[in-house]
Amino acid sequence: MPRLSVVIPVRRARGQLRECLESVLTQSFTDIEVIGVDDGAPDGSGLLFDEFAARDRRVQAVHLPSGAGQDGRRNAGAERAVGDYLLFLEGNFVLLPGALRAVADRLEAGDDPDLLLFGHHRRPFRGRPRPTRSLELLRTLPEDRLTLAGHPVLLDIAPVSWNRAVRRTLHEGEKLVFGPGLHGERMYAVQTLAAAGSVAVLPIACVEHRGRRGLPVETDGPEPADGTAPHRLVDAYAGLMEFVRDRPPLRPVRALLFDRAASELLAGYPSVTRRRRRYVRSVAAFHRAHRPEEHRFAAGAKGLRPRLMGGGRYAALAALDTVLALRRSLRAAPGAVRARARRTLSTRYYWWQRRLPLDPGLAVYAAYWNRGVSCNPEAVFRKARELAPQVRGVWVVARNQVDSLPGGIDHVVPGTRRYWQVLARATYFFNNVNFPDHLVKRAGQIHVMTHHGTPLKIMGLDQQDYPAAAQGLNFDRLLQRVDRWDWSVSANPHSTEVWARAYPGAARSLEAGYPRNDVFATATDERIAEIRAGLGIRPGQRAVLYAPTHRDYEAAFTSRLDLVRLCEALGPDTVVMVRAHYFYEGAGLPEHPSLLDVCEHPRIEELCLAADALVTDYSSVMFDYAHLDRPIVVHAPDWETYRTVRGVCFDLLSGRPGDTPGAVSTGTEELARILLDGSWRSPANEALRAAFRARFCPYDDGRAAERVVRQVLLGEAAPVGGRA
Repeated sequence: MPRLSVVIPVRRARGQLRECLESVLTQSFTDIEVIGVDDGAPDGSGLLFDEFAARDRRVQAVHLPSGAGQDGRRNAGAERAVGDYLLFLEGNFVLLPGALRAVADRLEAGDDPDLLLFGHHRRPFRGRPRPTRSLELLRTLPEDRLTLAGHPVLLDIAPVSWNRAVRRTLHEGEKLVFGPGLHGERMYAVQTLAAAGSVAVLPIACVEHRGRRGLPVETDGPEPADGTAPHRLVDAYAGLMEFVRDRPPLRPVRALLFDRAASELLAGYPSVTRRRRRYVRSVAAFHRAHRPEEHRFAAGAKGLRPRLMGGGRYAALAALDTVLALRRSLRAAPGAVRARARRTLSTRYYWWQRRLPLDPGLAVYAAYWNRGVSCNPEAVFRKARELAPQVRGVWVVARNQVDSLPGGIDHVVPGTRRYWQVLARATYFFNNVNFPDHLVKRAGQIHVMTHHGTPLKIMGLDQQDYPAAAQGLNFDRLLQRVDRWDWSVSANPHSTEVWARAYPGAARSLEAGYPRNDVFATATDERIAEIRAGLGIRPGQRAVLYAPTHRDYEAAFTSRLDLVRLCEALGPDTVVMVRAHYFYEGAGLPEHPSLLDVCEHPRIEELCLAADALVTDYSSVMFDYAHLDRPIVVHAPDWETYRTVRGVCFDLLSGRPGDTPGAVSTGTEELARILLDGSWRSPANEALRAAFRARFCPYDDGRAAERVVRQVLLGEAAPVGGRA
């Protein structure tokens, strides 16, 4: 039987749950069991419990029917616990290093008290850890065994489930349960204090309370908007007083708890926005039913006497100035004046168009900051033509890219009148990057972020700790753009976790695979031969695609390979295709008969199909190429610099199955040897590639675009990888 049972109930914590679980399982104190509970978590959080349970026998995954709620998840975890003490932890919190050892030592030193209270740090969303009042109070208490009756200040310690260790015999003997609703956890915490015959304190921080966007803790939904929250507090305290009344040994704390309840119910009166008379009657009934005979109100605290705080009339002190003072220089160019007038007219036209009804048969597509028709949005667009022809698609394309558009593509140029019209009237929006800030999302519009790669490097809010990665990023605006998303397309479970953490918002994950990679499952040998011939690759000639990534700390493309020496070493029977990142303007490649510059080729998917092997450093193309089950060589001479300056999600060069896709080189001669001696496709590297594919290409069936179209445009089945 383990000493400690750690119960982790989750509803939506996919992006943070891995770190939470690792913070528990890597503790120096190991005599534990971990019980993870979900009830059909819509983001697939429960899948992580299964993953950890498969590799660590201390973990138990519990999956409840949907709708169990916070109370159901916590109670189910407690029911399955067999440890001496119960601890609860939220899926987006972490245990601090050494926490469980400190808890276990304090329990032993305190001769196994019924309850142990420990401290926590609070880390606001996008903030640094801060000390808490609860921790300060714990430091003022003696280390002796305490009781609530003797130390009422214990009620001022945060009444939550995750800052205490509850002896399981107390939990079961007193039939402690979490109640439903907003106050269920709070009342459970007070019950543990009331019922405990002995309380010990540990005045150190054991938990880091991590705030989430808009919600400090995980909940099943927002607080009720009908003004009934204060009424529910009356019911919760009534349940608490009944719990105490039914247990005669708890009589010494009845007056204390009633006084706390009366004080809070009085303080809650100003927040009652509806049914105030009903609230007053409910509180009066609570007083009649639960006020102990020996209780005496403090002076001036009798009854509900709402006071007007600072009454009187508030007159308007000033009106907002709605007219902007336009300061025009006498030397202003006529063109600048006209451009400003056009912007004003466009803004007004866009405002007027947003007052018109949405067009349910109109979808807007864009990719790579309007650089053309490509990537995941294109694959969705073409599949939508087939499966949902009633939804016509219009592409947003920069003016300088219009001439390169394929035939039959309806498009608009940013800034034109029709551009503002389609933004205002379309129902569906697909993009692999964010739409501009000037787009105003209307009620009823559906935005799909398709993304354009599986993340190795850190992304989104995770970039805050990496200055080189965060150059030019405004994180407040980023979050505003994220708030427009309804769906976030994911290529694999790894991406789902990273997107949830890096882009916290209400978007639902659509684990469908990347639509652009469907071609890897559907391309025929004839099509591949056609692509190779178009690139000038001879039949029988080996083609190696070298596709390095962008480095935020470099302004121009720098090859980490001596390309001429590589081509000379490989000989004329191998052609090396070089594809620099599209962020760089011109790669400046050397001349060589075996060197093929494909930097301007419009489709990276075709280059992958043409290649017999991929050589890359840290580019996300490796995850796409893995679908083809062809050799991948990681050329990483500057890995330590890149991971330190840019930041990464996992150790690409660890050599562990699932992390490293194949052979690794750090110099030109070493890469040439790998490609010449056969080790690029050795059995060992084939095994690494298989594990890499299993982790990052789980939905490789050529139907990702179909899943997106059916889910978003047709409202049909949920995606293969998660729950809608």
